Amino acid sequence: MKVVFHERFLEYYTSDPAAVPGRLDPALALAKEHYSLVSPYPCTEEQLLRVHNPSHIAHIRADQSVYPIALLAAGAAVEASRLAMAEEPAFALCRPPGHHASPDSCWGFCYFNNVAVAVKELLALEMVKKVLIVDFDLHYGDGTANIFNNIQAVTYRHLKGQNREAFLENLLEFIKNEKADLVAVSAGFDRHIKDWGGLLTTEDYGKIGHMLGEFARAHCGGRIFAALEGGYNARSLGDAFDAFCRGVENP
Repeated sequence: MKVVFHERFLEYYTSDPAAVPGRLDPALALAKEHYSLVSPYPCTEEQLLRVHNPSHIAHIRADQSVYPIALLAAGAAVEASRLAMAEEPAFALCRPPGHHASPDSCWGFCYFNNVAVAVKELLALEMVKKVLIVDFDLHYGDGTANIFNNIQAVTYRHLKGQNREAFLENLLEFIKNEKADLVAVSAGFDRHIKDWGGLLTTEDYGKIGHMLGEFARAHCGGRIFAALEGGYNARSLGDAFDAFCRGVENP
């Protein structure tokens, strides 16, 4: 497993829960201990324009405290997807998150849709024909759904369930009949029992990673990448991130 990370992701770039100081520190410590780190480059304007309208990009560009790090977060997802295409599972440990960013708007601490930028790049380069985007964040990724609405090459699924067992079953039922060239994951850890959602255990995130990793090995040549979305308890975020990555790696 490669972890795509840049020191700028530690910066306090605005006043929202995704940007608070220290949020990524436990996850980064575990990443340095267990995985290989890869540094990303900012995404390009061409890559952004595959997803977002020029007016939206201009609106985000006007805030120079946010714009550079938002470019870098999208670039981290692109780099993670490139690693995945080389059959190396990868996780973009980045912020700001992205799944609430639509073509012409954004909210929920998001600016550019990181996962969508990465997926659109691979589609434009004809490197994939079918992509599954699995989103296990507490909140529905309306931006991702809007971007890929009526695009048959991409299936977006936001997982849900009233309890732990139902949540894991929802994932199992979804993937058992799916086929794809790549799995992209919007990895939000705010359903953790010690976070906003109060539902999933650290071990559950390991099971999610295992199921998705098994699917990728069986159907996608092992091609799977993830990008961080939510997760606001720094400690549980770190533990769940590590459990998910270990789950992806372990057959």
